[in-house]
Amino acid sequence: MTDTEHHHRDTCAIIGIGATEFSKTSGRSVAALAAEASLAAIADAGLTAADIDGVVRSDYDTVHHSDIGQWLGLTNLTFWGATGTGGASPCGMIGQAVAAIMSGQADNVLVYRALNGRSGLRFGKGTAIQQSGGARRVGGDGTLDEFFLPFGMMAPGQLYAMYARRHMLEYGSTADDLASIAMTVRKRANTNPAAMMADRTMSLTDYHQSRMIADPLRLFDYCLESDGACAVVVTAADRAADSPQPVVLIRAVSQGTVPEMQGGKVFPALMRPDLLTNPSRSVARELYRRARLGPADVDVAQLYDCFTITVLLQLEDYGFCATGDGGAFASSGAIDMAGSIPINTAGGNLSEAYIHGMNHILEGVRQMRGQSTSQVPSAQTCLVTSGAPAMTSAMILRAA
Repeated sequence: MTDTEHHHRDTCAIIGIGATEFSKTSGRSVAALAAEASLAAIADAGLTAADIDGVVRSDYDTVHHSDIGQWLGLTNLTFWGATGTGGASPCGMIGQAVAAIMSGQADNVLVYRALNGRSGLRFGKGTAIQQSGGARRVGGDGTLDEFFLPFGMMAPGQLYAMYARRHMLEYGSTADDLASIAMTVRKRANTNPAAMMADRTMSLTDYHQSRMIADPLRLFDYCLESDGACAVVVTAADRAADSPQPVVLIRAVSQGTVPEMQGGKVFPALMRPDLLTNPSRSVARELYRRARLGPADVDVAQLYDCFTITVLLQLEDYGFCATGDGGAFASSGAIDMAGSIPINTAGGNLSEAYIHGMNHILEGVRQMRGQSTSQVPSAQTCLVTSGAPAMTSAMILRAA
């Protein structure tokens, strides 16, 4: 693939962001949440609903393009799309918006994610039972999941516990390394009034005293379960100049998987020749190539943190430290505000809210605008990543 085939570098921008309150019980429909966040993003962009002609959603979102169109009164939709799977989708959703704009299919694209992830569908529960309405049936809905579900591999935490244990065995990472990640992002949430954990500090003792859920992962290694919604508006860079907010350019976007991809959502990743080989490594290479940047050029990162171990692995995969050194790197203070790569500056999935990583995109925009509650001084580039291990997506934002 030649570089000329990827000419989306700095051609589009995020000009509006919006979010609802993050809570355990919203008391509202996901459609109402999606509408609130979307209207906030449109207003932040200095636009009206009539200006929105494109919509992109996650394949896990139950609010379809026709639903959001009805709720917002979008009378001029010329493009709609969806991508996934689940947490792997947020940066890929931005990629679809960029593609729609560059191909002339839309001018202003709304990208949103809404869920009642605590009071409604809880992703931490066993997926087989959840999706079958409680019936314990054999099969994986046509995927390789059927080789795992009958044997008790039903919840994401069980899979990621195997990642954590494998990394500990191969490279010597420790529970204290995971604790350093949990405590670092909690400090960021403590400065963010919108975070669900804004008023709850965490010590190393707190971490170790939290209950074990899937050994070696404890309660504070897990992301939150949240009700809420986030949305952004994407447009062409030349039109972004009229935005009332500082322009945040989309430097580059990338999606990808691994050659040994297996059918299913997450569990079949255990069948790969090397469990610790993840799509984030190949996505990172392509993203940096497209951006003509490298890890040394990234000032701040919003790393998808469904579990602490996913942060540790991404620190290695995105080139911030050597393979096997993720634990020691995190414990060194490198991911804190004074470190070489501050991460998850609003608190992330672990301590702000779990909106499937869409809140990471909003925080990336705030960092580039200079509006974060934990602002990295003079930050000009921000890496944002999405979930793994089946597939993933990532992007680099840049202050104009």
